[in-house]
Amino acid sequence: MSKYVSVVYYNALATLLLLPYFLFHRKKRAPITHSLLFRFFLLGLIGSTGQILFLSGVKLSSPTLSSALANLIPIFTFLLAVIVRMETFDVRRSSSQAKALGAVVSVGGAFIVTLYQGPAVLMRTFDHHQLIFSQNPEWIFGGVLLLVVCLLSATWNIAQGATVKEHGEPMTIVFFFTFFITIQSAVFSLVLERNPNAWILKSSIEIVAIVYTAVFGSIFRIAIHTWCLRKKGPVYVAMFKPLGIAIAVFMTVLFLGDTLYLGSVIGSIIIAVGFYSVMWGQMKEMKMDLKNEASQSSGPKTPLIQTSATEEA
Repeated sequence: MSKYVSVVYYNALATLLLLPYFLFHRKKRAPITHSLLFRFFLLGLIGSTGQILFLSGVKLSSPTLSSALANLIPIFTFLLAVIVRMETFDVRRSSSQAKALGAVVSVGGAFIVTLYQGPAVLMRTFDHHQLIFSQNPEWIFGGVLLLVVCLLSATWNIAQGATVKEHGEPMTIVFFFTFFITIQSAVFSLVLERNPNAWILKSSIEIVAIVYTAVFGSIFRIAIHTWCLRKKGPVYVAMFKPLGIAIAVFMTVLFLGDTLYLGSVIGSIIIAVGFYSVMWGQMKEMKMDLKNEASQSSGPKTPLIQTSATEEA
């Protein structure tokens, strides 16, 4: 099945599945302005462009390189959030230092998991791999495309976080996101996919794949992603990207019987350290904000006796 066509089909199916919710809840949600609709269009454009560039980058390089470079998303998200002032960063604060250091450490651990395996810890067949590198021009160009995708993903996190703050209905945002990405990816696919037979589904497994991806890959994943962006912000959400690699490594060992390598163990430990460093920084800043709000709400109060005496005078 053509990957370009599959993007169109599963986003279109997700849009159809969300259409009843969108129609039945139109009286309960806030009005959708033209500026908000244009923002939904831009979010879809970022998503569709990112998916097409991602597929092209993987084709020119490799899935391993794409997994490695995807770990730069937390760093890009953190930098963009600081630039647009969605995230506070003060070098003198220990919380900011912990978040910055934790993001770098976590991404470094993810690179170790992806690019270095080392000797087998739980061995099925002994194998030893060093760092993966290629000087092929197509590989380099594919890496450049994947770097652009990482930047687009970080931009999407920031834009989606700002949008959900303004329009606090996640499912409406998800509906318009899948709607616009369907139209935009269809245009891209008509240009990139020249084979008309690619639009014909030939087996039941292709249908199952599209349905599964529409429900869990589009609706469920993006809805949870958007809800978490509203609750915690883009940096918090992006930090789970490297953690997912560590989880995937151990799940493949447990359920698929893959060999566990030393690089995966070391990298996963480093990811966990960096992840909890960022979480510690987030929690400390949250406590500081609560203290500031409490002190501002209490404020200096004039004693009742002094007030009464003033009024009598």
